[in-house]
Amino acid sequence: MRLTTIKLSGFKSFVDPTVLHLPTNMTGVVGPNGCGKSNIIDAIRWVMGESAPTRLRGDSLTDVIFSGSTGRKPVGAAAVELIFDNSDGLVVGEYAKYNEISVKRQASRDGQSQYFLNGARCRRRDITDLFLGTGLGARSYSIIEQGMISEIISAHPDELRGHLEEAAGISKYKERRKETESRIKATRENLERLNDVREEVDKQLDHLNRQAKAAARWQELKAEHGQRESELRGVHYRAIAGEIDEHRHALTQADIALEGLVAEQRQVEAQIEAHREKHQAATDHLNQVQGEVYRIGGEIARVEQQIQHNRELHERLERSRVEAENASAELGEHIGGDRLQIDLLRAALAEGEPRLAALTDAAAKGAEAQREAEAKLAEWQAQWDAYAKTSGDASKEAEVERTRLDYLDKQTLETARRLEILHAEKRGADFDALNEQLVKLTAEHDAHKQIVESHTRLLDERRGAH
Repeated sequence: MRLTTIKLSGFKSFVDPTVLHLPTNMTGVVGPNGCGKSNIIDAIRWVMGESAPTRLRGDSLTDVIFSGSTGRKPVGAAAVELIFDNSDGLVVGEYAKYNEISVKRQASRDGQSQYFLNGARCRRRDITDLFLGTGLGARSYSIIEQGMISEIISAHPDELRGHLEEAAGISKYKERRKETESRIKATRENLERLNDVREEVDKQLDHLNRQAKAAARWQELKAEHGQRESELRGVHYRAIAGEIDEHRHALTQADIALEGLVAEQRQVEAQIEAHREKHQAATDHLNQVQGEVYRIGGEIARVEQQIQHNRELHERLERSRVEAENASAELGEHIGGDRLQIDLLRAALAEGEPRLAALTDAAAKGAEAQREAEAKLAEWQAQWDAYAKTSGDASKEAEVERTRLDYLDKQTLETARRLEILHAEKRGADFDALNEQLVKLTAEHDAHKQIVESHTRLLDERRGAH
């Protein structure tokens, strides 16, 4: 089994797809330091299933993906494929019939890896099993790199034994034995768990057996309970049958007594009918008496209402009389005040007329002697101001008299309205006191009317004088 071709893409320094052909048993890769010679060995180890980053000279498995440079952008995945020549038939198993075997691994930056055998996706374990006994592998002696010889020479006996077993081709049997032992161990553990389960099931079976015995005992007790219940029902049935006979006899006696009571009821109904007729006659008589009582009560209520109405009318007339007397007294007071004001106004007018005549004479003399009038102009002006003030006061007093006349007019109208009310009440009731009050109010009304007319004439005269 010989490696013939290596295909790299995005793995470390091999950013572009690169194909390396190995046509003979001995092929050398020559180049300066840093050209990527060791990356080829890392690619072979990586495809064969290496999972330790330190073995690949990195800190993590994603370091094998090209991280970019000054002139290139980083890539998102790496892929390496190894093609082996199996014409010698060294590989056994299902791939022994293939003369050429392809092993491929892909990785992305999310840490996921995928393995392929002859284009078919597989597990990492399948690739490891494929190379067992062939001397190939991720950490086999067939991959000799710098420092590998000294490592083999200074290796511990166990490590050296592993290399020898791999060279002798027994590593795959040792791996199979190890796998078989792990399976046997797992089987023993499963047997132990199975024994635990069996013991638990035996405990459950014992419990179920006890439950089954209890169920059988319950069935027996249930059957016995049914029999006892049937016997008890029979006893109850006989007792109830005797009670039914007794109730039937008592029912017969009750029917006989009921017939006697029905006969007595008929007699009582006949008596009730006779009493009902008597009650009807008494009810008719009572209705007649109640009708007469209602009629007399209505007459009494009507008379009482008439008396109450007359009493209320008398009270209203009395109140009207008192109000008329009060109004008359107020009118007398107002008339006295008005007379006093009229006397004062007459005195003021009497005083003002001589002054007016003197001023008129002075004005006539002033026309003849203008020079003297101009000298006395100041004195005359003062006298004129006094006269204007007096005339203004007279006007104000006249306005007051006008207000009082309006008030007297309203009082006169109110007195006329009351006279009309009294005339109306007189037509409804004939009383001597009302006639006297009516005559008195009529006289007062005429007197007030004359006073108002005299005040009106006096006011008109004052207006004409001014």
